[in-house]
Amino acid sequence: MINSIIKLAFGIEYDGTHYCGWQRQREANSVQEELERAIAKVANHVIDVVCAGRTDAGVHAIGQVIHFETKSERKDISWIRGVNSYLPADIVVRWVKVMPNAFHARFSAVSRSYRYIIYNHPYHRPAIFSSGMTYYDDFLDIDKMQRSAKCLLGENDFTSFRSSQCQSKSPKRYMMDLTVTRHGLYVIIDIQANSFVHRMVRNIVGSLIEVGCGHQPENWIGNILLRKDRQLAAGTAYAQGLYLMLVRYPLHYEVPQSSIEDFFLIPLLS
Repeated sequence: MINSIIKLAFGIEYDGTHYCGWQRQREANSVQEELERAIAKVANHVIDVVCAGRTDAGVHAIGQVIHFETKSERKDISWIRGVNSYLPADIVVRWVKVMPNAFHARFSAVSRSYRYIIYNHPYHRPAIFSSGMTYYDDFLDIDKMQRSAKCLLGENDFTSFRSSQCQSKSPKRYMMDLTVTRHGLYVIIDIQANSFVHRMVRNIVGSLIEVGCGHQPENWIGNILLRKDRQLAAGTAYAQGLYLMLVRYPLHYEVPQSSIEDFFLIPLLS
């Protein structure tokens, strides 16, 4: 009897510090390669995975979603425990779900949410969790940052905030939310959009920092957006403060989703 093909979705969490990014590359260690190797050992055949969002080198994920096809049948707990036993300590499978054939980790997604964490202290950088946040010494005025970010909401041409290596056919994206909050010495920037052009989040954060520290006026972000020129915006913010937090899908797929607020840093910082 020939086993039918099953499509599985995994929820993935990883610390991107020691990886060249999500995507498999020659002579470099990637998250994708580690996952495919581990899943293949449990499935007993070669695996190709597709992810919801390809993160850059040093970027982390709490809510990455992948899918792959297999003829191997395992209990959910066997997939999770089996794959995790072959993964390095900085990558973990959080959940597994059998999906219909129509599901696609990338193209079925309706939005992605990212979080950027800044340690904002005038004298010293953090020693604990230093790879999980960016350090900035000048005081950041989150009210100015929030007001300047309003122009980014809705559908816009984000040419000014995408990298020159971006391969996307269109620079237009729809941003649902951008919120800047402070938790003591920590500034948190949450951004949700239908999708993102290459390095869009980090380029936006870099420019918001310029406004927050007073180097640029509040209307600067809006002017940059309208000019559609990457050279006018600030430099790209560091990778280590960025997390892919949540990928949302149509409700009928019933994809398991943890609240962004479950992320351990928020209870600790509040």
